[in-house]
Amino acid sequence: MTATLTRDGEVFVLDLGDDENRFAPDWLDRVEEHLHTVEVADGARALVTRATGKFFSNGLDLDWLGQHLDEYDAYIARVHRLLSHFLRLPVHTVAACQGHTFAAGAMLSLAHDTRVMRADRGFWSLPEVQLGMPFTPGMAALIQSRLAPQVAHEAMVTGRRYGGTEAAAYGIVDHAVAEDDVLPTAMRVAATHQGLAGDNLGVIKAGMYAGTLAALRTPVRALAA
Repeated sequence: MTATLTRDGEVFVLDLGDDENRFAPDWLDRVEEHLHTVEVADGARALVTRATGKFFSNGLDLDWLGQHLDEYDAYIARVHRLLSHFLRLPVHTVAACQGHTFAAGAMLSLAHDTRVMRADRGFWSLPEVQLGMPFTPGMAALIQSRLAPQVAHEAMVTGRRYGGTEAAAYGIVDHAVAEDDVLPTAMRVAATHQGLAGDNLGVIKAGMYAGTLAALRTPVRALAA
């Protein structure tokens, strides 16, 4: 299943898919198309990003990347563009994390304005340190701009897995709720802020995260060489 976009009143719903929802090139293309649709739409609107199944997102498509190391720089640049697009989108964005939210998938959640996570099952984690994968400067900037310094430090240097209740206590997510309440809560939050959509919100976000957006635009020298 590829990413799909639907609309419920003034709230767009981006469904990432029903598998690991890794950032395959065609998946990246489709999500970017959907974000553009939301960005250029008129009037009040907000965005909820959801998924179905065990994972919200497991991040980079390492299998594809392992077979296309000559495209490493271009691929990471595309991932950076996706994170930037979410971060600066001129609508309120809510990540409805019903399942595991790992690595670049966790970074994707951080690029949203609000995060809702299932309280009883599933983990949020940045396991790069355990995988022997450094964070790019842009990724590190995103994480450190959205989390408290000590939380970002622990998450990045230990790869700790946070359950929903822990993640809420540490400020990683804003709401930890029962499984059946993840999407409804995300929809309510999004609907509350739908009237804020527009150029002014985009300008505010771009100003708040100017350093992070600049880091995400900076070309990254291939680390896999």
